[in-house]
Amino acid sequence: MLEIDEHRGIVRVEPLANMGQISRSLISRGWTLPVVPELDSLTVGGLIMGFGVETSSHKYGLFQHICEAFEIVTAEGKLLKCTPSENPDLFYQIPWSHGTLGFLVAAELKIIPVKKYVRLHYRPVYTLDSMVSVFEHTSRDTKNNDFVEGLVYGCDRAVIMVGNFVDAVGPGSLNAIGRWYKPWFYKHVQTYLERREPGVEYVPVRDYYHRHTRGYFWAMEEIIPFGNHPIFRALLGWAVPPRIELLKYTETQTTQRLREKFHVIQDMLMPIRHLKQSIEYFDAHFRLYPLWLSPMAIKDNGGQRGFVHPFRTEDGLVDEMYVDIGAYGTPGKKGFDNAVALPLLGKFVIEHQGYQALYARTFMSREGFRMMFDHAGYDLLRERLPYCRQAFDEVYDKVSSKGRGSPVEMRRMEKAG
Repeated sequence: MLEIDEHRGIVRVEPLANMGQISRSLISRGWTLPVVPELDSLTVGGLIMGFGVETSSHKYGLFQHICEAFEIVTAEGKLLKCTPSENPDLFYQIPWSHGTLGFLVAAELKIIPVKKYVRLHYRPVYTLDSMVSVFEHTSRDTKNNDFVEGLVYGCDRAVIMVGNFVDAVGPGSLNAIGRWYKPWFYKHVQTYLERREPGVEYVPVRDYYHRHTRGYFWAMEEIIPFGNHPIFRALLGWAVPPRIELLKYTETQTTQRLREKFHVIQDMLMPIRHLKQSIEYFDAHFRLYPLWLSPMAIKDNGGQRGFVHPFRTEDGLVDEMYVDIGAYGTPGKKGFDNAVALPLLGKFVIEHQGYQALYARTFMSREGFRMMFDHAGYDLLRERLPYCRQAFDEVYDKVSSKGRGSPVEMRRMEKAG
């Protein structure tokens, strides 16, 4: 279901509508969501109940910040509409709640006019200081930059990209990067680093939105090592990416155990002022590249506090600007083990007033989880909503390795029981 109300500037969708479906439908009618998370298969429900970010988030905030209304069914079977003025306490607590306050059945999302192309400027940088300086400066310039992204190929090497909506192709080249035979986007970006020169391209807007879909960022290289070869792209590129959830059915217990020990899929949402320390931390403890950098504003919402809220300095000043640092793949750090590295990473994030994306694995204790995420309003709602505590687990119990156990641990428990 997708219903557009152009007068109000919103689209009403069901939670299983995904970004590929929505971007295709809206762009054909001259509209877009202000924040379009890049993978086609990401659903509205997941992006609301979990979190969603994109390279326009420095300007518009997280996916939750483009939401105008939610419709949920509570544990007692009531259908409630939640907006900033109607059931506002519930409206601000639903994001990140992972379905533990009710079942999401519809959402109203902001829409804005769209243009045909994104003018994309690539700027390679070769020191950590210049990487951090250029990225932070462009991220804070919300007036002039529609999109900001960084791909980090080493502790002192990255390409910072700035994009802007345009109606026509100007000087430079048109690159339909979404075509099946094109190189995976991160490989294309790396050529600017190797050539040691900046560049400008014009990218069809939908190709830009879903530029990381075919390569699942760079995770597809571990699944299909030859997938970026020109011959493979020409003959079978149309079949990429395969459904990740189906690939899991081909795993053996051994490969699953190795993946859980060595493979990393993490997004850390750090105050942008701690970007340098964060990259240094990843380099020392993971040595995993590329890293994805996407700036994001965590909006203050006029003092309404949900699970996440802006960074506050010791002087009480508020800074909304964060950066999502995405780490995907197998680290190059000798002796790496998720069971050791992830608890330490969680501790680092808490110490720097950051947040962890909850789709990924976490080894945090319940106390650490509550230090990272503000539960004050959430706890009050779970007490107040009838049958909520009886019907739904807490977020921690749904997302934490300690709360629900890993698949291997669960099988071991089942056999033991």
